[in-house]
Amino acid sequence: MSQSKLPRVRNHIARAAAEQLDWVSYSARMSDALRTVIPHERCCWHTVDPGTILFTGSVNQNIGCSGSWLAHYEYEVEDVNKWAFLAHSGRLAGAMSLDTHADLSRSARHRSQAEYGIGDELRVSLVSDGIYWGAAAFLRDADEPCYTAEHVAAIAALAPALATGLRQSMLHEVQTAVTTLDYGPGLVVFDAAGNPESVSPAAERWIDEIVEVPAPSTPIESKVVQAVAARARAITPGTDPLELAARSRVRTRSGAWLLLYGTRLSGAEDGRTAVIIQPATPHEIAPVIAMAYGLSPRECHLTTLCIQGRSTKEMAHAMSLSVYTIQDHLKSIFDKTGVRSRGELVGQIFLEHYAPRWEPAASTPSGWWASGID
Repeated sequence: MSQSKLPRVRNHIARAAAEQLDWVSYSARMSDALRTVIPHERCCWHTVDPGTILFTGSVNQNIGCSGSWLAHYEYEVEDVNKWAFLAHSGRLAGAMSLDTHADLSRSARHRSQAEYGIGDELRVSLVSDGIYWGAAAFLRDADEPCYTAEHVAAIAALAPALATGLRQSMLHEVQTAVTTLDYGPGLVVFDAAGNPESVSPAAERWIDEIVEVPAPSTPIESKVVQAVAARARAITPGTDPLELAARSRVRTRSGAWLLLYGTRLSGAEDGRTAVIIQPATPHEIAPVIAMAYGLSPRECHLTTLCIQGRSTKEMAHAMSLSVYTIQDHLKSIFDKTGVRSRGELVGQIFLEHYAPRWEPAASTPSGWWASGID
């Protein structure tokens, strides 16, 4: 592989990001562009909630894996190069062959899929400005050469640009159809071992709108649902009293937003968990949308105050800043989001992503502020 190819690939990434592709189209374009520097026969891409690092969508090419398999090996089993570790550590990328010292069988993940003719795996976490937005893996057939340190360095160098493009693409709809709210919250129940017990009809309908390519074989095998359930099982009782860790904000095919949250159930059988699926409220989605526009934490806070209808003086008091500093921050926010006024900003952040699709859901859980991968 020649390092001279990297500038060309970076230019391809920048052009794709400028085309305002949806994230499924963007990942397909990137798979093709990266093949010149990262040879692969199979690959997968996942979007994640930057606040909880749980999957919110997936695209697989020439590889099949169930949601239960992916959740088990990413959130429950110790293994090399888990995406969350790559993001937190700052390594961003790693090759299984290098991190198992050429003995792929040392990886539980590899042992579970070796019979399908899969060889080495190169993983990358897509982090932009310290915020973890997605993950990708590139796989070789068993009879193909393993990845090298040069491949790892190449994908790590490209990761920030890939992450920025993915972040921007998540603002665009996968399809233009508009969904109307004609059913209530859905429920999926799992036993203590993580086996599905039941799924409500409403949950099946919501899951059908989540972006997963190919679609899960059954609604309960949704990678997004299984990730939330795995996180709920993994949380030590009493350590997350507000149940914020097992939550995920998910944008559907139509551009609407869902909130999925997992919880332990009490009763005769200890260890059972449930995943609840319902429309997300504006308070829950505003932070992730603001970050998708590339706003800083302070700008995200200021955007939330705008949505609340605060005056400039009230914003200055709330943030312990001068009125002039608030005005400077507002100008930066307007530049990043492509608007000219606070009214347009609220329309961009709130109306475009929320009001056209949902009526407010009653008695929904309060949101949380997505502050990156800390």
